[in-house]
Amino acid sequence: MSENSPDHPRTDWLRLADRMLAAARRHASPGHARITPPGAEGGYGRAIDGLEGFARTFLLAGFRLAGSPADPDGLAEWYATGLTNGTDPHMPDRWTRLDEHGQAKVEAASIALVLDLTRPWIWDRLEPAAQERIVDYLSPAVGDRTYPQTNWVWFRLVVQTFLRSVGGPWSGTDMLEDLATHDSFRRADGWLADGPTRAYDHYNGWALHVYPILWSRMSGAEDLAASRIGRYRADLDRFLLDAVNLIGADGSPLIQGRSLTYRFAAAAPFWAGALAEVPSLSPGLLRHAADRIVHHFADRGAPDAAGLLDIGWHGAWRPLAQSYSGPGSPYWASKGMLGLALPADHPVWTAPAEPLPIDRGDVLRAVEAPGWLVSGVRADGIVRVLNHGTDHEVAGAAVGDSPLYARLGYSTATAPLLDETGWTNPGDQSVVLVGADGRSTHRAGFRSLGARVDGAVGVAGSTGPVHWLDPAPVRREHGGGRPGVVTVAGVVTVYSLVRGAWEIRLAAADRVATLRMSGWPVTGELASHLIPLAVGGPDPGTTRAGLEERADAGPLGSPTRVPWLEWQVGPGEWIAALVALTRDPTPPGADAHIDHGLEVRVTWPDGVQTRTPLENTRQQNGKEK
Repeated sequence: MSENSPDHPRTDWLRLADRMLAAARRHASPGHARITPPGAEGGYGRAIDGLEGFARTFLLAGFRLAGSPADPDGLAEWYATGLTNGTDPHMPDRWTRLDEHGQAKVEAASIALVLDLTRPWIWDRLEPAAQERIVDYLSPAVGDRTYPQTNWVWFRLVVQTFLRSVGGPWSGTDMLEDLATHDSFRRADGWLADGPTRAYDHYNGWALHVYPILWSRMSGAEDLAASRIGRYRADLDRFLLDAVNLIGADGSPLIQGRSLTYRFAAAAPFWAGALAEVPSLSPGLLRHAADRIVHHFADRGAPDAAGLLDIGWHGAWRPLAQSYSGPGSPYWASKGMLGLALPADHPVWTAPAEPLPIDRGDVLRAVEAPGWLVSGVRADGIVRVLNHGTDHEVAGAAVGDSPLYARLGYSTATAPLLDETGWTNPGDQSVVLVGADGRSTHRAGFRSLGARVDGAVGVAGSTGPVHWLDPAPVRREHGGGRPGVVTVAGVVTVYSLVRGAWEIRLAAADRVATLRMSGWPVTGELASHLIPLAVGGPDPGTTRAGLEERADAGPLGSPTRVPWLEWQVGPGEWIAALVALTRDPTPPGADAHIDHGLEVRVTWPDGVQTRTPLENTRQQNGKEK
C-alpha cells in the first residue's frame, strides 16, 4: 500500500507534518535561516527564538525527507538555503554561534543529526563553501567543557560525530567522556536520571533514550556504538514496558516534569523502539502508542488552526514555559514524529495496531527508579502516578518543591497547580505542616522508602525533614524547585496504598503540629475526593476540611479545585484519608486501621478487604534514592 493511500496509517502523519512545516515556513526570515513563530520573545532573545524555530522544524523536515522517496514541497532546497545563510557571518539572519550562547549548542545537535540523516538530500548537494561554513559553525563544540552534565552531553556527542564523518575536527576524549557520563545516568529497569538528581520526567524518553539510538546509526559512530548499542537497546526495551503504561486511554501522556510544551515529543521513545527493533513491544503497539499521543494533541488544538504550535498544552497557556522557552521552543514536539523517518513498508507502519495496556484492563505496577506507583483504570481511562521517589533533587536537599516534580500524585487528566502560589506554598497533592502564618512546608530532599505491589495493592512511602521556604528574590526557572532560606519544621512520613482509582494515604509527624493534606487538582467534570479515616490509636484531634479554588492555575482550564483536610497531631500519631480521582461526584467510602506493627487493614470502596504491611516497603529499599 502506498504511503499516499488514504488507508495507509502513515498518510495522516504526512498530512500533519506538511501542515506544520508549511505554517512554520510562513514565519521565516528572507534567507530562511530563522523561523520565528508568533508569540512573546523568549528568555534568550529573538535571535535564539529564530534559531530554535529553524533547528526544531528542521528535525521534522529531516524525518519527512528520510522516510520518503520524493520531496514534493522542496524541503531539502528550502532548508539548504537556511543552512547556507545561517552559517554565513555576514548575513542579517545568521545564527548565534555555539561560543556566543549556550542554547545554540542544543540547536546545533538537531542540525547535525538531520544533516547526517538526510545526507543524500542536503549535505551532499551543498556547495563546498557552505559545507565549510557549517563545519566551522559546529566546531566550537570540540573541547568545550561547559556542556552541563545532563542530557546535554548528547548535544556535544552528536555534533562531534557528524564532524568526524565529514572530515571536521573532533575529540575522541570528549566523545568517550560523554558516553561515560551517559552511563552514569543509568538507574533500575532501563530508567535514566537527567543528571545526578532524582530528575525523572519526559526527558528520560525524548532525550536520554532517543539520542543513543539515533546516534548509533550516524556515520562516524560505528566503532564507538558497536559495543554499546546492545545495552542502549536493552535499556530502552525495559523502559518502554513502563512507559507504555503511562499513557491514558485518550492518548494523554503524564502531565509531570518540565518542558511540557514539547507535548507530543513524548511519543519519541516509542519510535526509537521501532528503530531499535526492541523485542518486548510489537511494532503495532509502538505505533499505536505514538499515534495516540500525537493525536491527543492534534485533536485538541495543537497545532492550532493555522498549523502552529504555541506555548501551552492543548491551547496556549504561557505559564507552562520555563525561562528558556520561546516561540520556537515547542517545535521539539517534532521528535514525536520520528516515525516518519521509517519508510511506508516498515513493519511499524504495516503491522495492525494493538491496544494500549489501559485499553486491555486495569494497570498496577511499581516503578523503582522514580519511586512511582502507576495505577491505570480502564473504566475511566486515567493513569495515576503516586510519587515517593522524584523531586528533581538529591536526598537531603533544602530547596522549595517544584510542583512539576515533588507532588505526591500526577495523572494524565490533571495538572499540578502552576501559579505563583503553587511554587511557593504547596497546596495540591501534598502533606504539609502549616505554620502560624499559614505557610505550608516543602518536602524536597525527602528519603524514599520504596515502592512495590503487594497482591492487589500498590504501596510506597517517603520520609524526611520538611521545611518552610523564604524564596530567593532572583530565580532561574528551569523546572526545579525555588532556592531560598529554609527553616526546618519537623519530620513527616507519608505512605500511599493504591488500588484502582483509590488511595489510602497515611501520614505522621514527629512533633505536635498542624498537618494538612490536599488531594487531586481537578478541572471540569472530574471529581477530587478527600475523606478522613479513623485508623485507630489516639484521636489525632479535630479535623478541618475545605475546598480551594484557583483561577488560571493550570493548562487544563479554570478554575482548578483542590480539597484539603487539616488535623492537630501529636508526635507519631497517624492520620489517614481516602484520596480519589474519579468521574463520579459521589464520595466513596472506605475503612482503614493501622496497628503497632505497621500493618494496614483496609476495606475499599468496593468492599474488598486487604492487609498490607508497611515495613516491607521500608526494608526493600535500604539505599536512599
